[in-house]
Amino acid sequence: MYQTWWKVLAVVLIFYTLIAGFLIGVPRLPILHETIRNTYFHVPMWIAMFTVFTISVIYSIKYLQTGKEEYDLLAVECANTGLFFFVIGLVTGMLWAKYAWGAYWSNDPKQNSAAIAFLLYCAYMVLRNSIDEEQKRGKISAIYNIFAFPIMVVLIMVLPRLTDSLHPGNGGNPAFGKLDLDNRMRIVLYPAFIAWSLMSVWIATIRYRIRLIEYKKNSID
Repeated sequence: MYQTWWKVLAVVLIFYTLIAGFLIGVPRLPILHETIRNTYFHVPMWIAMFTVFTISVIYSIKYLQTGKEEYDLLAVECANTGLFFFVIGLVTGMLWAKYAWGAYWSNDPKQNSAAIAFLLYCAYMVLRNSIDEEQKRGKISAIYNIFAFPIMVVLIMVLPRLTDSLHPGNGGNPAFGKLDLDNRMRIVLYPAFIAWSLMSVWIATIRYRIRLIEYKKNSID
């Protein structure tokens, strides 16, 4: 039971945020209007992505320390799951940008930085698939993963703040304040952070178990 409570919590919170996200009132803001509800879906995707990418880096470090193949498999499946949420984050952001800024892609610094970070992790997957020998693949990809993570953080969280940006909280553009992100939104947004982070971990563990079964089967054969 102790292994499933957090999965039940994830499902309950996701249903709560989906329902409350469309029914509970939101601040009436110019330009954004009802599209501000996308905050409940767009931002939590990035939080979920950061969650599994962080776990991926931790297990890449553990792999380099111990050489256990299980750690390498968990690291790569967390990275795969992170890429999945990365794509959803980009798509929801593009849809929001279309309504708020008039175009799916406005060459906003944060959009461009996110695209570069996405390609950075795509390169990680290409690197893994280009190396056949297990230990060599594990070590090289683990080192790459460890360096890719802080670069991704800088691209998404730091660089956009140093230049003009349409995104709230970047380049002198004020972030959502207490009037924009009021208590009605907080009671939906904060549970959404928890819900999708838990869901990302759940997906990663399922992928890891499948990969581990395949690895053990191939080892026996």
